[in-house]
Amino acid sequence: MTDALQANDRPAFQLKGTTVSLTALELAYFDEESFEAALREKIRQAPGFFRNIPILISLDHYQGPTAELDFFKLLGICRRHDIHVVGVRGGDEDQHRLARHAAIAVLPGSGQNDRPSSPGKGPETGPAAESETDAPNTESTPANPAPARIVSQPVRSGQQVYAPEGDLIILAPVQAGAEVLAAGNIHVYGPLRGRALAGVHGQEEARVFCQSLEAELVSIAGHYKISEDLQERGWKAPVQIQLRDDLLVVTPLDRSPG
Repeated sequence: MTDALQANDRPAFQLKGTTVSLTALELAYFDEESFEAALREKIRQAPGFFRNIPILISLDHYQGPTAELDFFKLLGICRRHDIHVVGVRGGDEDQHRLARHAAIAVLPGSGQNDRPSSPGKGPETGPAAESETDAPNTESTPANPAPARIVSQPVRSGQQVYAPEGDLIILAPVQAGAEVLAAGNIHVYGPLRGRALAGVHGQEEARVFCQSLEAELVSIAGHYKISEDLQERGWKAPVQIQLRDDLLVVTPLDRSPG
C-alpha cells in the first residue's frame, strides 16, 4: 500500500465548490400524521419525481412550536418514502440544535426570508435589512448584463446545464431526465422534457420559454409545477411560463407575424 501511495503521489481527494439544485420543503408546522398524509399525496401526483430525491427542509416560514419539531420522526417518514433530507435552512438556534442532534446539516440562509427576526425587532429594521434591500438593486450598477449561455446540442438524460449569471438559451431539445438551470430566463428552441429551473438566485421576473412544453418540472425562483399540473394548459405547445402572485402561469406563445 505504501509503495502504491508513493508511486501515485497525489492526494486521495480534493475539495471544490459546486452548485447543486435542491428541492426545498417549506415546513409550516409539524404533525406526524398530517405531514405523512400530505407527503403521500404529493408523491401520488408525481412518483417518478420524488423517488430518491434529496430535499432541503426550509424553516423560513415555520410557525409551529419548536417543541413539536421532531426531526427524528420527520426523517423516518421521508426515508420510508425514499426521500433523503440533506439539510435544514432557516429557523432559530433552538431549531438548529434539534437538527444537529438528529445529524442533519444546518445550511446558511439564502435571502431575505431566511433570517429569523429577533424578539422586539421587525423584519425590516437594522443594518441587515438595509444591506438586504441594497443587494438586489442592479439598476445602480452600470455594468453590462451577463452574457447568455448558448447550448446548441441536445441536453440528454442525466446531464445538467447551468447558466450561473444570465440567461440560458438551448437550440435543441431537453430530454427527459435532464436538468437546465439559469439565474435568468431559460429559452428552449425545441421540446422541453426534463426539468427547467429559472431565476435560481431568486429573480422572480425570470421566465421559461419553450417550443413544446413536455417538462417533468418547471421552477421559477423556487416556485414550481410538476408534469401533472403543467398538462392542464399549453401541453406540447409553444408557451412561456412566468411567476404571478407566487403562482406559475402558463401562456401560449403568439406565432402570428408581427
